[in-house]
Amino acid sequence: MSSKRASRSRSWVERQRKDPYVRKARAGAYRSRAAFKLEQLDQKERLLRPGMSVVDLGAAPGSWSQYAASRVGPTGSVIALDRLAMDPVPGVEQITGDFMDPGTVTILNEALGGRPVDLVISDLAPNLTGVASIDQTAMEGLVLAVVQFASQQLGRKGVLVTKFFEGSQAHTLRRTVESFFHASRVRKPDASRAKSTEAYLVARQPLTRAGC
Repeated sequence: MSSKRASRSRSWVERQRKDPYVRKARAGAYRSRAAFKLEQLDQKERLLRPGMSVVDLGAAPGSWSQYAASRVGPTGSVIALDRLAMDPVPGVEQITGDFMDPGTVTILNEALGGRPVDLVISDLAPNLTGVASIDQTAMEGLVLAVVQFASQQLGRKGVLVTKFFEGSQAHTLRRTVESFFHASRVRKPDASRAKSTEAYLVARQPLTRAGC
């Protein structure tokens, strides 16, 4: 291992050691610290309630699905969708596939049994290059794909929560998302690292509603 890579590895280990959300995740048996981002978004936006139908896009390793399942309870439904297989999560149905693949969407619709989705959540991000302009463009394409998916699956009062990157292209992306929903707002949970450009769009009531 090069000295530069070794230094980055040591920095990552040290950051993880000091991170309070990493410690909380281990104490609470969550698979990653990301669970607390969704928890804080839920507290601010009142996203989840018992009996809801939820689809988690890019769910692996599963911490968002874990939190969602704990909130919707046994009367609710959480479907975790990812190209990567992951260990089972109690109370969560898993589908391995790409949400942009029509075949995967068919499997999802069969699992839903014709029921519109109440909430789509996505903590997806592209493979990062470290070049801000390239990463933002890749993220924009991914977010737009998530928005298209959500607008087709969500019910009349459905909600989408999706990660995006703040930056030069963010304003245009937000305007595009607004064209698909009646209302949207930006949230940055405390669990997002301060130096990160990540933030979350919370969009409500799709203009094109599932089942309409």
